[in-house]
Amino acid sequence: MTNTSNGLEVRGRIISASFDLTDGVVSVHGDRIVAVRPMAEWLAFHPDSAPPKFSGLIVPGLVDIHNHGGFGHRFDTVDADEARAAAGFHHSRGSTTVLASVVTGPAAEMVAQVATLRALAVDGTIGGIHAEGPFLAVARCGAQDPRYLRDPDPALTDELLTAADGHLRVCTIAPELPGYDAVAQLLTDNDVVISLGHSDTDFARFRQALAPTGSARLVTHLANGMPPLHQRNSGPVAAALTAAANAHAVVELIGDGVHVDAGFGALVFAAAPRQVALITDAMQAAGMPDGEYRLGPQAVRVIDGVARVPNGSIAGGTATLAQCLSWAVRNCGVPLPDAVRAATAVPAAAAGLTDVGDLRTDQYADLLIVDDDLQLRRVLRRGQWLT
Repeated sequence: MTNTSNGLEVRGRIISASFDLTDGVVSVHGDRIVAVRPMAEWLAFHPDSAPPKFSGLIVPGLVDIHNHGGFGHRFDTVDADEARAAAGFHHSRGSTTVLASVVTGPAAEMVAQVATLRALAVDGTIGGIHAEGPFLAVARCGAQDPRYLRDPDPALTDELLTAADGHLRVCTIAPELPGYDAVAQLLTDNDVVISLGHSDTDFARFRQALAPTGSARLVTHLANGMPPLHQRNSGPVAAALTAAANAHAVVELIGDGVHVDAGFGALVFAAAPRQVALITDAMQAAGMPDGEYRLGPQAVRVIDGVARVPNGSIAGGTATLAQCLSWAVRNCGVPLPDAVRAATAVPAAAAGLTDVGDLRTDQYADLLIVDDDLQLRRVLRRGQWLT
């Protein structure tokens, strides 16, 4: 990499949705990418300049669209500094864009949390807000507190939209609940992506909501918070994979090796390799030792890196998205370009984020340098080195 009067030049093997270059250069000016070129082309444009040093494998900054916190900090808070610290931890670990996820809780608390997060979305600390609840099925609540679940409610939805002021990017809803259609239409009218999840419905209802004429285009943490796939009762998992295989939906996959095993991960990528969004579902304990934590109103205990609420349900993840990327390649056998896309361009597009997730002109200057084992070496966010 080289710093020049015109900006920053980073050279290496480049893999992104737009490029697969054995030897290329990403040119940065300010907080934006101004060019991505093969090395030979860069030399032709700079005949009198010494070439930048080869840095290693360069991939876009990772995009985590489902994240509840990390390093002891939470996004389900009314303390802006707490939320900012959670985002900063994940930025430093390679997730240069994070959607801050709030979980089901008392309605007034959720609205206040969304209002707090709005300021962080305005200043670019987070890429937007994800509301996971409270319109979820009690039977598949997982770590969501069942005391505060409710049927889809237009009035509460309006409050959340007002608090977010255009920064609510994704809302997870169970499609079988009474009132789903009205709230889905309200969210769609306000450019919020509807993600189906924490649902106890069958194949037909789930598939209907993901049809080209349906309301949803995203599935929250596939296979978690829904009935298991079974050959005589295929349920939401089969409906989601069918929709993804036909490019009608993107499916989130928690790539921590806890929420799903490597065989299931391999199956999902084989079915729809360009419709998978790797996520962390990270919570407060990500990057921290075993111990006692919280997720929304519920206490969480982490043992051997696995977080659970008192009823035994897994309570989010403790991995970073860079670790999930490595898991997809090393454990599931996913080709590196597909895995990179699943941690960058696919989630960015699924959440409606247009200036992150790729390495190309006019995108934010967000990139990672990793070694051959996909271990993180350096992080560039908005044109500034974080590590």
